Amino acid sequence: MVSQIRADLDTLDWNSIHQTLDEQGFVKLPALLDSEQCQFLMDMYDEESYYRSRIDMARYRFGEGEYKYFQAPLPPLIQELRTGFYPELAKAANRWFERLGKDTHYPSTLDEFLKQCHEKEQVRSTPLILKYETGGYNCLHQDMYGDVYFPFQVLFALNQRNKDYTGGESILVEQRPRAQSRGYVITLDQGEALIFPTNHRPIEGKRGYYKNTVRHGVSTLTSGIRYGLGIIFHDAN
Repeated sequence: MVSQIRADLDTLDWNSIHQTLDEQGFVKLPALLDSEQCQFLMDMYDEESYYRSRIDMARYRFGEGEYKYFQAPLPPLIQELRTGFYPELAKAANRWFERLGKDTHYPSTLDEFLKQCHEKEQVRSTPLILKYETGGYNCLHQDMYGDVYFPFQVLFALNQRNKDYTGGESILVEQRPRAQSRGYVITLDQGEALIFPTNHRPIEGKRGYYKNTVRHGVSTLTSGIRYGLGIIFHDAN
């Protein structure tokens, strides 16, 4: 199961992915998880031993629904996804920060990056599984968790849209300087993934690059139950 994930990641057209990230700031990927893997992850939801904490969104006015942070060490499938995505996304992160004139440089491996997190006392794991029921939603937000952060994250859909649930689309809203915000609505089928910015992205203008702030959320679920898997690369304080 795990070795196949790495093989599937290696066969992705990363040149095209990098180009799409630069042009629109996010990219939708074909199904990387099969139905068996998705069911495996959903079955883990009620096994509390896998998690370090549970968040009720309504309690904090984040929305309606809940999510659980996996505790370290992560389950092998999730660790493989986190480790496998990181190197190519680090290349994109360094390119983006260079365009914005920042001297931040992300190392080539996840282990090296997590050492930087841990030096800043960001030691709590952040990959999470999310659950929404009818009427559930997630307000627009960013997942930062500390001074050290990685500028991309990845969301997987775990169950079947229009069969297990309706509504619940992924939403990205881009705030543009001196202009109205632009919204994107992305639908994901089972096993598909979305790469999107953690906080902002570079845009080329007449005088060089500037940054647009990006927030993400989930639209209201109109029926059923929706599960998602979020891969965040920086650890939390």
